[in-house]
Amino acid sequence: MLDSGGKVLKEGLLEKRSDGLLQLWKKKRCVLTEEGLILLHPKQHDNQHQQQPTKEHGCKIKELRFSSMKTVDCVERKGKYVYFTVVMSEGKEIDFRCPQDEVWNAEITLQMVQYKNRQAILAVKSTRQKQQLLVVQLPGHKIKNSQNAA
Repeated sequence: MLDSGGKVLKEGLLEKRSDGLLQLWKKKRCVLTEEGLILLHPKQHDNQHQQQPTKEHGCKIKELRFSSMKTVDCVERKGKYVYFTVVMSEGKEIDFRCPQDEVWNAEITLQMVQYKNRQAILAVKSTRQKQQLLVVQLPGHKIKNSQNAA
């Protein structure tokens, strides 16, 4: 995702619940693209000259690809925050929170659905092409020629 130069759709800070015993909320710089969500250290959020996140600066980067994402669950709206969970295909759940007016959960969900739709369309096109090739390759199959049909 980082190397593809995907279009940045949304960028900003999100809070992610840590996996540790205390489960503290930690700020992450998040970049939403057509391929998924990139999580970076929040101090990189201040680097405005850096358009695309890269691994060059030795920062820890976590990629949540839509291809591995199962769903985004909106857990609750409480106070000024909306709490939501990203569920990965392998069953791992990652908890986030953001101010209600930033609608990260809706943006991530929308992009995930659009990604899955694009993949489904590609799969259908691929299946149709394979079926057409099989029909053409069948022994004794005659291809209709529109000029000879008249």
